[in-house]
Formats: sequence, C-alpha cells, structure tokens
Amino acid sequence: MQVREQARQPPSDRIRVKNDSGEFQIEILLLSDMRGPATVAQTLYEETEASKEARRKLAEERKMMPRVESEREGKPSKRDRRAIKQLRGR
Repeated sequence: MQVREQARQPPSDRIRVKNDSGEFQIEILLLSDMRGPATVAQTLYEETEASKEARRKLAEERKMMPRVESEREGKPSKRDRRAIKQLRGR
C-alpha cells in the first residue's frame, strides 16, 4: 500500500488519534516504506506520557460511574406494553 507524500508525517512529529477507547497523542519515531504486521508498527510510534495519564484518569472515571442496566431482558410483557401505551397517551 502506497502512502501519498502529503500524508506522510515526519519522524518526531506528534499525531492525535481518536477511537472508541478515547483520544490519545502519539509521537512518530520511525517511518516504514511498506505495510507490515501490528507488532512491527507498534515499534514505530510511542504514546506520550501526558496522553497515557489522561487515558488512565478517564478509565478511572468510567469505573466510578454507576452502571445502568435494565432490570428485565427481552421484549416487554403485555402488562409492560399497556403501561408504555398509557405513558405515550395512546
């Protein structure tokens, strides 16, 4: 897979990455000419200490949040459906 010359980041540049687990900053250490396995790719960059600390704090905050789980699984019973209709005003 070829990368456009404009899209290449020079080594020692920092990039902000956002995904499902949060947002973090990485510093590019080296560039590779070809696509390779993830284990090799992980040696080409390093996450900044500030970013690691911010993600740790965010993970701790998530752990402290109360979990919202439904009491009942599956579809509502006939009684539940009637209560829902009444709440909706139908």
